[in-house]
Amino acid sequence: MVITGHKIQREWQIFLLALGFLTRIPVPADPCYSDEKLNGASRYFPLVGLLVAGVASVVFIVAQACFGNTIIAVLLSMAASILLTGAFHEDGFADSCDGFGGGWQPEDVLRIMKDSRIGTYGAAGLIMMLALKTSALYAASSTTALVSALLWGHIVSRWLSVSYLVDLNYVSGEGKSKPLATAMPLSHCLLAGLPLIPVLLFCELPALIPLLIALLTFRIGFAFYLRRRIGGYTGDALGMAQQVTEIIIYLSFLM
Repeated sequence: MVITGHKIQREWQIFLLALGFLTRIPVPADPCYSDEKLNGASRYFPLVGLLVAGVASVVFIVAQACFGNTIIAVLLSMAASILLTGAFHEDGFADSCDGFGGGWQPEDVLRIMKDSRIGTYGAAGLIMMLALKTSALYAASSTTALVSALLWGHIVSRWLSVSYLVDLNYVSGEGKSKPLATAMPLSHCLLAGLPLIPVLLFCELPALIPLLIALLTFRIGFAFYLRRRIGGYTGDALGMAQQVTEIIIYLSFLM
């Protein structure tokens, strides 16, 4: 297949749609916008994750050099990633905690998720999630291990979250957390994983087996849970999947 300048420009515009959706980085308006482009933006979510991981890593390294304190560097790194993304995934995680924790019937779960106010489950979940991230990153054996964890965490978690677009149905009823696309071909999902290749080149496969087993177990288990509880996925549920996957990866780097 011949890659023309027009195709490259089109893919760049689709990437900018993904960047503008997942971060607070201002992007130029697309003069040739279309729903087809919008539906294709999800395949660039892991690439945006690579950008977020890069910013978080640089902030950690600079803060560590300036203050000589690991916990401060970790907190500043996390703050930078949250500011960059506008706490987008954290918001979905909190809404999901409230919805799944406070609702029994699918319609109740969706109604609670749509409420912008944070409840007890959401607040408790956010505190525990941020504490686990901070503790896991602080316990990293070296700066190299921490940066590797950030790269894996931000890229793989977004790849796993968009994989639910392949085999689950989108459940309507949400507001701001509605995903860019509601379905994704398997080929696009595989393409979305390309940013992980440079990271894989510096890893030993046997060491990855426990992590891959843990991620696959969560992927299958959470898909089953979503089908049973609400009949599919929501944008907030994808945010929860991203955050939980990120924690699983950070914890796996301590084993």
